[in-house]
Amino acid sequence: MKSNITLIGMPGSGKSTVGVILAKFLSFGFIDTDILIQINQQKKLQEIINEKGPLAFRRIEEAEVLKLNIRDHIIATGGSVVYGCRAMSHLKHISLIVCLNVSLAELNRRIDDFETRGIAREKDQTFSDVFTERQQLYEKYADMIVDCDHIYQEKVALLISSQVADIVNK
Repeated sequence: MKSNITLIGMPGSGKSTVGVILAKFLSFGFIDTDILIQINQQKKLQEIINEKGPLAFRRIEEAEVLKLNIRDHIIATGGSVVYGCRAMSHLKHISLIVCLNVSLAELNRRIDDFETRGIAREKDQTFSDVFTERQQLYEKYADMIVDCDHIYQEKVALLISSQVADIVNK
């Protein structure tokens, strides 16, 4: 049985914040794959992307995800994890995938550091381009999609916890 919940979505969708709250609600552990990458690479995400490029960053991200062998955790992923088929297959195997869906307008309101945030993208890609490209991937992999526009993170976590009660109440 899948004993983890993985949160996917765009940067700024609230994965890390909702993940911590959800972990508290469910008495689960919490892992943020972006933090794992930073710890293991000894660099900020943006530094890795600047030095190695977005494709190399995605390979690093996928390798970190493939190492996960955990139970009863909330996993907050980086927004680009959906580019890695092997990573997503692994996450699907060990967890329920929940997409935190936020409109482009709301993300633009939330994010003011697009250039330095550590978003794996090609240099000529705008935030809108990244959003359009990733949305279909998030929908493809999601077991559940939660609309998070104008909803406080605690309410999002409550909504998810109530909808996945059968999974976590093994």
